[in-house]
Amino acid sequence: MAPASSNLPELVTPPASGVARLSRTLAVAALLGLVLLSLAWELWLAPLRPGGSWLALKALPLCIPLAGLLKHRMYTYRWVSLLVWLYFIEGVVRAWGDPAPSRWLALAEVALCLLLFAACALHVKGRQRALRTAP
Repeated sequence: MAPASSNLPELVTPPASGVARLSRTLAVAALLGLVLLSLAWELWLAPLRPGGSWLALKALPLCIPLAGLLKHRMYTYRWVSLLVWLYFIEGVVRAWGDPAPSRWLALAEVALCLLLFAACALHVKGRQRALRTAP
């Protein structure tokens, strides 16, 4: 008699390819970079108020998807690729209107957001292609 689990569809993803490993590494690195940049920016480098500001709490939502990215959850990669646009918008607005020290940090935020989005999109696309070609 076959085990009960043999009736379930195959949900295990194929082994990670080189592109999947690279995109995962880039996504995790960009996400950690955004967290560290947000904290350093608002607490030490160029806070809105001397001594730091409550705007440093913007780093908290970025900590939530870290576990999902590390566990290869494709759903997490999908919604992070949407969440990152909020930080991108903040970076563009602050790069446009803030003075020099904050402007450079905002441009770094924009670059990290673009890297995170590209890594998430590449990861999802590669995993979907691998699932389609899996036997």
